[in-house]
Amino acid sequence: MMNFLVKTIANAGALAVAVWLLDKITLTGDSTGKKAGTLLLVALLFGLVNFLVKPIVKLLSLPLLILTLGLFTLVVNALMLLLTSWLADKLDLSFHVEGFWTAVIGGLIISIVSWALNVVLPDKD
Repeated sequence: MMNFLVKTIANAGALAVAVWLLDKITLTGDSTGKKAGTLLLVALLFGLVNFLVKPIVKLLSLPLLILTLGLFTLVVNALMLLLTSWLADKLDLSFHVEGFWTAVIGGLIISIVSWALNVVLPDKD
């Protein structure tokens, strides 16, 4: 349970950095508390998408991953971020990613920040 909580907090932090750095990734809310709550819900949704959908997409795109020596992973990460944005819209969460290239850069930022936070944060279960 602790590992799940740490990974969710790391995802929320990585999403916050992406929102802060990129103008076309937006998170709106009335107050800071509401934004933080929305960010945690989006982080949970992002983790769920990465847990359920990403392995299937990676398996289906395995030839492209091999052909591009893994660079196609950036496209897969962008698609997962766009799917999270679409699902957040359907769930009436105020998180939006505008455009594919913004999602590619956002996915790259989220991957780097999430990796750094997972290195720093404890992961005991």
